[in-house]
This record gives sequence, structure tokens and C-alpha cells, in this order.
Amino acid sequence: MAIRILFLGPLRDLAGCEEMTAAAPLDWAGLLKLVGQDVAEVLAGDRIHLACGGRVLANKTELSAQDGDEVALLPPVSGG
Repeated sequence: MAIRILFLGPLRDLAGCEEMTAAAPLDWAGLLKLVGQDVAEVLAGDRIHLACGGRVLANKTELSAQDGDEVALLPPVSGG
């Protein structure tokens, strides 16, 4: 089994795909390396959050995804 990484909202356009898979385990540094420089630069900003296994991480740099986990990259929400 692998880790599923989901790109939501404008991150999907930037990544050029809706999702990708990664080998476990996956930490913050591994995620940044995997997604490429453009996406990594955006992820490093304060406005993007991560969810792992259905829980939004308070500190995204503490990512520790294991086999079967889903990591969602959450852009800022807008609306009215």
C-alpha cells in the first residue's frame, strides 16, 4: 500500500495533477521533494494546511504519513 497525496483547488493546477502516490513513510522534507519546486514553494507558505489521515495538522512540518494514509494539501478557502 502507498500514501495518497491529494492536490485541492489551485494546487491541482499548479501540480498538474489531482493526486499522486508516494512510498511510506513520508515526512515534510520528503513531501516537498516529491511535489516539485513550484508546489513546494507554495506549501512552505503559511496559508496552506495539510491533513493526514483525516486530521488537519497544527504544524505541517510534523507530517508523518504511513502506508494507507491520505495527505490532502489544503489551500485557503474563499467564499461569500
